[in-house]
Formats: sequence, structure tokens, C-alpha cells
Amino acid sequence: MTRNIICALLLIGAIFTSCTTAQKASAPKKEISIQLYSIRDTIARSGNNLDAIFKGLAEMGYTGIEAAGYGGGKFYGYAPEDFKATAEKYGIKVISSHCNRNLTAEEIESGDFSEGLKWWAQAIADHKAAGMKYIVNPWLNRPATLKELKVTCDYFNEIGKLCNAAGLKYGYHNHSHEMVNVENRVMLEYMIENTDPELVFYELDLYWTVMGKKSPVEFFEKYPGRFALLHVKDHREVGQSGMVGFDAIFKNVATAGVQDIIVEIEGCKGTTMDGAKVSINYLLDAAFVPATYGK
Repeated sequence: MTRNIICALLLIGAIFTSCTTAQKASAPKKEISIQLYSIRDTIARSGNNLDAIFKGLAEMGYTGIEAAGYGGGKFYGYAPEDFKATAEKYGIKVISSHCNRNLTAEEIESGDFSEGLKWWAQAIADHKAAGMKYIVNPWLNRPATLKELKVTCDYFNEIGKLCNAAGLKYGYHNHSHEMVNVENRVMLEYMIENTDPELVFYELDLYWTVMGKKSPVEFFEKYPGRFALLHVKDHREVGQSGMVGFDAIFKNVATAGVQDIIVEIEGCKGTTMDGAKVSINYLLDAAFVPATYGK
């Protein structure tokens, strides 16, 4: 009798394991990208050997990348078309890029954007050739007055028009300093309210928002639909510090309007490629991360 019970239990266990494996195999693949700034030291040490880099990221499970190395019409020294082809060779989509050409003090004073917009026209053409969906401005110094900030918002709207005309979308990525006041207004709130939602989206960096003592979920609720991208970031590898409430954040991504999620690594114990692997493993295992991004 005991032997029969053991055999039955082993059979049930085998059936359960088989079903679980089949379910995992049939589950849709999660779309998770990585900001290449996260592994900039690895890229530098490789001599910009993106073949090896993209191959490694694809093997970890990453499906897309966000660049941070645009200059002179190239991405990490690659012509736009070659950059795209190198990524796609390994099944990786080139979805986004960080680059900026912010206004000078003289341009802010005059309100003349013409030179800046000439630069953007070429940058947009290069990003389109590289297969990008998004261009994101990664930094803006905190201005002294709302008047200065309003000029920059108007400039962002004009860049957004150029991007829209080319089939791209233009956005802004925050750090923690946008969570403080310019005169009597929270800087990021003022920016969101003074840019056209049809022209400018926001890539909310979850870590820097929390470090700025603000709630990502409250931003989602106050400005629904404005956050096409999320930078999923932690104090160390994603999910390892416990300081960012990712489960609550992901419950509200539909309200936020999120289309793609992008890992960015602030720090890690081992190499940055080790950190990239720990981070994506956390997100792949997390039940609260859907498999609907990038579709």
C-alpha cells in the first residue's frame, strides 16, 4: 500500500511539473528593455563591441534597448542603420534614445529656438534611421524662474512637433531635482502642465521620483496617460533594496499610459552585466509585471 501511495504521489508530481513547464513555455514573453547607460563600463571595455553586448543582453531575456551614446550622427560610433541592424541580429528592438540639445541662456532670453531646432531636425532623422520610437531628453538644470521654465516647455513642444512629423515621440526623463519647487511650483508638475500631451510624454524614473520624496502612483493619478515610458530603477539591482514599491506601481501602469518599461541600474554588487541579469530576473519572475509592453 505504501509503495502504491508513493508511486501515485510521484506521478502527480510529474504531471504538475509537466503542466507548469508547459504553462511557462506557452506564456507570452515579457517585453523588457535596458538603458545602455547601465552598462557603460562594459561597453567601454569592449571597445564598443555591440555584437557581444547585444548577444549577452538577449540571452538574459532583454527584448529592447535605450541608447545613451548619440553624437556626430552616430550611436556608439555606429551609423544609425548599422546600430539598428546589430541589435536586430539578436532579436533586440531599438526603441529609444537619450540625447539633448538644451537652450542656452541667450536662447532662453530671446525665445528664439531656430538654431536648436536645426540640430533636432538632424538628430531626429538619425534616430528614425536607427529604428527608434522615442527620443528622450535626460536632463534639464533647475531654472531660477517659472518664466525660464515656460520657455523651455515651449521649446519641448516645438521639438515634439518635429518628432511627431517624423513618426517619433519626444519625452523628458526626470531626476530628483524636478521634485522641488521653482518659485511656488513643483518643477515636474509645471513641466507636465505646460507641455502638450500630444507632443511631449514623460519617462518617469521611479528611483529618482522616490528619492525626491514623491509618489510615482500619485503622479500617475494626477496626470493620467502622460508616462509612456518608465525607468525601472532601484538603489542597487532592481528589486534588491526594497525601497521602491514596484508592485503598487505596476498595478497603476494602465492609468499612467505606460507603453514600454526600461531597466536602468543605479548600482550593483558585481559587474554591471551581473546587475543587468539580476534586474531582469527579478522582473521576469515578478507576477505583477505584465507581458504587454512594446506591442
